[in-house]
Amino acid sequence: MTVQQTRGESGVQPGHEPLKFAYWVPNVSGGLVVSKIEQRTDWSYEYNKRLAKVAEDSGFEYALSQVRYMASYGAAYQHESTSLSLALLLATERLNVIAAVHPGLWQPGVLAKFIASADQISGGRAAINVVSGWFKDEFTQLGEPWLEHGERYRRAEEFIRYVREIWTSDHAEYQGDFYRLHDFDLKPKPLEVPGRAHPEIFMGGNSTDARGMGGRVTDWYFMNGNTPEGVAEQVRDVTDVARVNGRPEGAVKFGVNGFVVARDSEAAARQVLHDIIDQADVEAVEGFGSAVKQAGQSTGDKKGMWQDSDFSDLVQYNDGFRTGLVGTPDQVAHRIMEYKRQGVQMMLLGFLHFIEDVEHFGREVLPIVRELEAAELARVGR
Repeated sequence: MTVQQTRGESGVQPGHEPLKFAYWVPNVSGGLVVSKIEQRTDWSYEYNKRLAKVAEDSGFEYALSQVRYMASYGAAYQHESTSLSLALLLATERLNVIAAVHPGLWQPGVLAKFIASADQISGGRAAINVVSGWFKDEFTQLGEPWLEHGERYRRAEEFIRYVREIWTSDHAEYQGDFYRLHDFDLKPKPLEVPGRAHPEIFMGGNSTDARGMGGRVTDWYFMNGNTPEGVAEQVRDVTDVARVNGRPEGAVKFGVNGFVVARDSEAAARQVLHDIIDQADVEAVEGFGSAVKQAGQSTGDKKGMWQDSDFSDLVQYNDGFRTGLVGTPDQVAHRIMEYKRQGVQMMLLGFLHFIEDVEHFGREVLPIVRELEAAELARVGR
């Protein structure tokens, strides 16, 4: 049975459901590319509030707030992810906002309480992205221990199990190596939303440790930018882990990162991409590459995020160029459909000039995606 033939808990084949679209919240200065090119994007709350409303009206269902705690690699300033996420939830009506959080810097019960309140306040639109951590200095300079790669994922998995337990049990109990929970009744719990047991839990990764954790405990598995073939391999691995661990088919959903450059002509779009890379901040890109590759090289099998990323890939710090969303609106839409056919259910997108590019995507690209989805559904039938 292929990934596209498996059925989710609803009984609907994942490939038949409309793709969901998310965008990276630019709550970190420097935009989404480590380049000196002009980026008409700003990290301020006012800009992000306006962007959230534009994205919501342009067909985006999710937004992901980044997490950085200190200046690094072109990101001089950062708004904290959970507080900004709550602010964006309050500024919108339908947008689901995912706050990136670090185990080791958050106590899970405190985070669970914050998100439960945010979920109640927003009408059930809060979510978290659990980040095991790649930036050693953020931990050590805050006085926290920096764990070995596998241990960071073990801690993150315990963090997720703890949070899920406290959100869903009236007598929450958890005993782990990193966290413990004793007969705790969180009130209020997150809002009861049909089709959702609790606020959605996302994570990202590429390593064997990440794939294992994703298959065992997460609701959504985010992948760095990659080819359709590279994405399909991760979808198979994580799905296999979920199956072996007794989770129902469709329990883990998949998203992939991509950086969109959609212009009137393919030549114009490729020129923009060339200019971004040509004007890259070389020192910042090389520093970022050194940091992230050190994190991945600490895995036992040397299989981790960014391990095969070259300089141009790292200019977009989640390998977004590798997804290949560069060209005319029609070309970008057809490329997006290639990922859907590999089991992707959400596209997590970055842009150069966020507000105008998000508006353009919603007006010019997304309608083509929906037409292609409808045509494919009519062709294969239900």
